[in-house]
Amino acid sequence: MSNKSIGEVLELFISLKGDSSRISKRVIELDKEGILGDKFYAKDRERAVLLTTIESYNMALANNIEMPYGSLGENILIDYNPYNLTLGTKIQIGEVLFEVAQNCTICNHLSIIDKSLPKLLKDDRGIFIKVLEAGFIEKGDKLYLL
Repeated sequence: MSNKSIGEVLELFISLKGDSSRISKRVIELDKEGILGDKFYAKDRERAVLLTTIESYNMALANNIEMPYGSLGENILIDYNPYNLTLGTKIQIGEVLFEVAQNCTICNHLSIIDKSLPKLLKDDRGIFIKVLEAGFIEKGDKLYLL
């Protein structure tokens, strides 16, 4: 692992069954099926964890769209822009090793926030990362590219 951090975890979220809101967490536990306690746990390893950058929120704000963190459906919000990472890139966050699995396709439910949001964030909503090695992630943990 590189000793140089490229970013940091700003916020962590999970979704609970039967609830559309995001629950902010200080710590999350992950295994190869995703985030323990999240409603998407063990549904699809390739789409179990959504990583988003603060830059997506800044882009929305620059277009007069205000929304609280978690609105984009992310599990992990970071201060590094991961959208240029290629599929298969390995990322270490806290104790957890991930691999970039796929880009996040835009969801039309974002139009509930603002009708222009899906088009604005078409390629900048987030990336799905799959867990290769289990562990815990806390707010403030560093992000490393491997």
